[in-house]
Order: sequence, then structure tokens, then C-alpha cells
Amino acid sequence: MMPHPVRIGVDVGGTFTDAVAVDATTFALLGQVKVPTSHDHPDGVAHGILAALRELQERTGIDASVVSFLAHGTTQATNALLEGDVATVGVVGIGRGFESWATGRLRGLAKLRLTPGKGLPVRYAGLRDADDPVAVKAAVAKVVDEGAEVVVAVQPFSVDDPVGEQEVVAQARSQGLLATATHEITGLYGLAKRARTAVLNAGIMPRMVETADLVERSVAAAGITAPLMVMRGDGGVMSLPEMRKRPLLTALSGPAAGVAGALMGERLSEGVFLETGGTSTDISVVRRGRVQVRHARLGGRETYLPALDVRTVGVGGGSLVRLDGTSVRAVGPRSAHIAGLAYACFAPAEALAGAKLVTIAPKQGDPADYAALETPDGTRYALTLTCAANALGVVPEDSYAHCDPEAARRALEHLAKVLGLSIQDAAEAVLHQAVKPVRAVVDELVDGYGLDRSSLGLVGGGGGAAAVTPFLGEETGLDWRIAAHSEVISPLGAALALVRESVERIVPNPSHTDVLAVRAQAEQAVIAQGADPAGVEVDVTVDPQRNLILAVATGATELRAKDRAAVADEEQVLAEVARTLGVPGGEVSELARTGHHRALGARARPKGFLGRFRPVSQHVRVVDTDGVVRLHSANAHVERTSVREASGTLARLVDEHTRVGDGGSRAPAVWLLVGPKIADLSGVLDRDQLVALIGAELESRTPDEPLVAILEDRG
Repeated sequence: MMPHPVRIGVDVGGTFTDAVAVDATTFALLGQVKVPTSHDHPDGVAHGILAALRELQERTGIDASVVSFLAHGTTQATNALLEGDVATVGVVGIGRGFESWATGRLRGLAKLRLTPGKGLPVRYAGLRDADDPVAVKAAVAKVVDEGAEVVVAVQPFSVDDPVGEQEVVAQARSQGLLATATHEITGLYGLAKRARTAVLNAGIMPRMVETADLVERSVAAAGITAPLMVMRGDGGVMSLPEMRKRPLLTALSGPAAGVAGALMGERLSEGVFLETGGTSTDISVVRRGRVQVRHARLGGRETYLPALDVRTVGVGGGSLVRLDGTSVRAVGPRSAHIAGLAYACFAPAEALAGAKLVTIAPKQGDPADYAALETPDGTRYALTLTCAANALGVVPEDSYAHCDPEAARRALEHLAKVLGLSIQDAAEAVLHQAVKPVRAVVDELVDGYGLDRSSLGLVGGGGGAAAVTPFLGEETGLDWRIAAHSEVISPLGAALALVRESVERIVPNPSHTDVLAVRAQAEQAVIAQGADPAGVEVDVTVDPQRNLILAVATGATELRAKDRAAVADEEQVLAEVARTLGVPGGEVSELARTGHHRALGARARPKGFLGRFRPVSQHVRVVDTDGVVRLHSANAHVERTSVREASGTLARLVDEHTRVGDGGSRAPAVWLLVGPKIADLSGVLDRDQLVALIGAELESRTPDEPLVAILEDRG
């Protein structure tokens, strides 16, 4: 028997299905397995998941009874959309007059191209009166007779009054049909975008529901009774019943699982995560402990699908070197996998005897400038980015991509001769060209999100992590590290991910009551999916220009209290905080603490050329009991109080730190350290809304509980 509960994560990839078991208390990796993804099995990918679970249990000795959580990530929804493998959707448009005209235009959704030559199969029926049961039944029958496999109810302004859509959905479901409605997908206005998102959701619903049923049976066959969760595209997980209603939320979840692994497993709070596979690198940002999310584009059009802001660059560990005469033109986008070649650096020494450098076209129509080694018997090996990184010695010995550096140098010596360089200089030339597009994207993200370069780090994940991240870190001067067990960072992310739900509402001139209502809806949504109420965190953003309220709730299915037996080294913590602040270690002091966090700070000027002209201010870093910096704040005020005294004290401080300018008043950014949570209220500018949210955060806490507030003036 395991001493602690166990969390299991599964990642279903295009080629392999990976599964890991993680101690739910210490987050230690207990075991990992890899099995072929079972696309062609009658049970589809569910069979591979079952095989992975059984092998994982056999290898680790984990009894099904100690499994407290199981989540899986899958590319199935993404692939279905990319390949145009979707069901025929029947759209029932509700309304009279102008509303009838507006919904009738949705016939044009059939022109949406998911992939060249494949559109979105849409059938349409108009419904003037949703209160007429006979008319509702006739509208549903019309789209079904025309081949619809799933029904979508669409009505303008249904986010305010969903009754009409509910009648259509109820009628469809009474006939045993799958159905959805636009108000179930999002609470935002914009009929065309809302309908587009709902139709895409419906298009993948039959296939995803079938798979969900098979996966559920597979998990039950493995004897596991823990909640079964599915990765979302925004980095969290959702329950299986929610996935059946909104399968589109699982689209683009491949990169999200890796970021979840970095966020939880690596405790990344400020930085850039690079997940490098054999062919490409997915780049995303974590800012102040939060993933960055935006509405995704599918089929070339905007949707209301919340997904990670990920930028993909065609450079991976298997990317092939390209030549321009006697210089390196580029690295990638073709990889050894695409060319069907083995990596030269992993070949036995005798296999490369007598080899010569040649240039090839990996695929028909590709330029013939990709470098390869050809042996006397005609066998070819790929000269890859991984070969160059190992030859240069930048791949850590414990990395998944590590090979014998001497073997890598032997593979690269042929390239070096053509370039007229030493092996080391040739390797550097390859790596420099490879990371150039990656660096451009990293710089764009860092500047776009306003990250502090002095405190951010680069974290590499994926099997090819060591081929990109170390050299990029050296070139940029940024701190870098390879994530532990980087080759299984995605299933690790699934195992450690939090239940997540986002609620968006358009409310003109929202009151604090409106803000609290949206916050409560998000909180209740994750609790309904199994999140422990005591650990739910809700981040609220109010955009007064767009009249938008966004609440994002996250929580664990069990209140996880990580083993605190290992206490962070005090000197190391102070040294790290001093480094990020740019001050001597002796100038860092503790400003406040709770049982879970400490606020450390020093007075300093902002960094950079202009910093010398700005006044000295209080800079703060919040660290957890592991010594990980969880929050960065400049020009901050730190207040120690208790829950009992907090409401009056913080209302006064909010007033003192509210700034008035040409654009009106702007309340300070506020974070609360209370219990195990860091409550982020920095997205709220209005004073009354902010004070109301502070009250909401404190209502479930005990009066004598210590609380630390951090207030940052808005410049």
C-alpha cells in the first residue's frame, strides 16, 4: 500500500500514450509508462489508456484504492478540427423579424473551412416561436431529416433569457439526440461568435462523448473509482460530465498539460515555459503564478474558446540542419521524424564509419538543402539540433536528450569540415540559427506581458528540452532549468492540474453585486466538479472599457497539503530574493508572514537606465514554505492584520492608495495572503468592487486568522 494518496496523469499523443503516478502529498514521481496510442482499436484511444493504467499499476504496485485523482489529456478534439472530422450539425435559429434574419445568416457557417476541402457540415431550420411545442418539434425534425447528428439552439440575447434555447435542447434530448445551446458555452454577447463556438462544440460532441464513455469504462475496468478529469485548453481540468457538455474546451489542450506541469511541478511563478518535442517548440508565459489565456481562433475565425496563449515555432530536438553552401541557413522546420531518419548522434561509432555529408529533400517538394550523413551502404542519418547541442556539451547528463558527447562530435565533424569551422564553432552556428526564431518569440512574449527580466526564468520541458533551453538561456542571460522528468511533463501536468472554470459576462456599468455574482458562479462551478471549497481561488478581472467581468476559479479535488518536512534554506531564499531585486543580501528583510507565505522586501530603485531617475520604493517578493517566489510586486505597501480587522483596515488603505488621473480613479492592485491562498484581486480597478471582493474572500475565514495584504500603486 502507498503511504499517501496517488494522482495519475495520462497524456494521449499521436504516437504514444504516457501515464505517470504522482504522490499526492509530496508530488514525487512514483512511476511512468509509455504504450502505443491505440487509434485503430475498436475502442479507440480508450484501449491505450487502459493498457497504460494496467502497466503503471503492475510496475509501481499501486493499488486502485489509493488513487485519489485521475486526469487525461488528449489531442482528439484538436485533431478532429484540424482534419475536418466532425459531425453534421443542425442549427435551430429562434426568433422573429430582425432576430430571424440574424439567425438565418448562420447558414453561412457551412462556409467555414476546417481544413482544405472540408467545411463545417451545417443544416438550418428557423423557429419563430419556441413556446410552441409543435413548432419546436418540427424544427428539430427538419434538421435531423437533412442529416444532422447533433442539434444547436441559437437565439439572440439568450445569455439574458435562455428559455427559448432550453426548449429546443429539451426537445432534441427527448428524442435521444445530442444537443447544446449557445448560452451553455459562454455568457458573452456577439451572436455570430457565440454561435460559431457552439457549432464547433457540437461538431466534435458525438465522437468525444463516445470516447468519454469508453474511457470511463476503461478506468472502471482498472478498478479506479477516483474522479476522472480531462485537460482543458486553458491549463486546468474539467469533470467528465462537463466535458460531455463542452468538449470544445479540451481543444488545444496538448500544450496546456505541459504548462500545468511547470506551474505545479516546477512551481514556476514568473517566466517562460518552452515545451520542445522532436519537431516544434510550444512557448507560453506564466505571469504572477497564472497562465495567460486568450480566445482561440479555429478554422481561421475567432471563437469564445478560452485557451492558453501558446506560440509554436518549428524548431525541435529532431530539427534538421539546413545548408547554404558553406554556412548554416536555418534549422528546421523538417525533422528527423518527418524524414524517416535516425539521429546521427545516437548511432554506434561503427555505423558512421566512412560516412559523408549529403543534402536531401525530406519530403517531395521540399528544398534539397537539409544535411544528412550517408554511409557507404547508402544508409542515411539525420544531423539534428540534438546532435549539435550534445556536441557543444550543453545537454545535462540527466537529460532525456543526452548522448555521449564524443559520439555527437563524431557526427558533427563532417558538417564542421564543410563549414570550415571547428566542431565546437559548427555546433554553435547550428544552435544560434535554431534558437533565433525561438528567441524572437520569447522576447515578444516577455515585452508583451511586461515580465520583469531580472526575476523571470526559462523552464524547458518535453523530450527535446535540452536541445533548446540551455543555449537560449546562455544567449539571453536568463536563468534557465530543465523541468524534472521533462520527457513526461504533459502527463505530470495532467496529474497535478487543478479544476478550472472561467465565467465571462458583459454587464454595462457593473455594480459590486454583479461582480460578486459572477465570482460566485465561477466558484460554485469548480466546487460542483469536485474541487475542495476550502482551497478554491477565484481571480476576478473587471474591464470597464468593455463592460466585461471575468472570473477564473481554480481548486484541487482534495485539499493538498504538501509535505513540509523539508524546510527551505534561509540563506538560499534570501540570496534568491536579493538577486531578483538587484540588492545585496543584507538589505532584504521579512515584512510579514502567514503560516504558508512570507513577504520579503527591500527598498530599491527600478532597474534599467530610467530607473536611476525614479524614486526609491518598496519592492516585495512573496515566497512559499518551499522558498519558491510566488509573487513579484514593485512600489508596494505590505500590511499585517487579522481577518477580524481586515475589512476596515483594507478599505482605508484602498482609499489611501487609489490614484486619480485623466481617466478617472484607479484602485491599487491588491493581493491577499490568507491561509494557503494568494488571492489575486489585481484585475479590479473600481474601489467599491475591490472592497466587496475583499469581503467575499474573507467571509469563510476565522476571525483570528492572520492576513497579509499587498497593495501596489498603479503608475
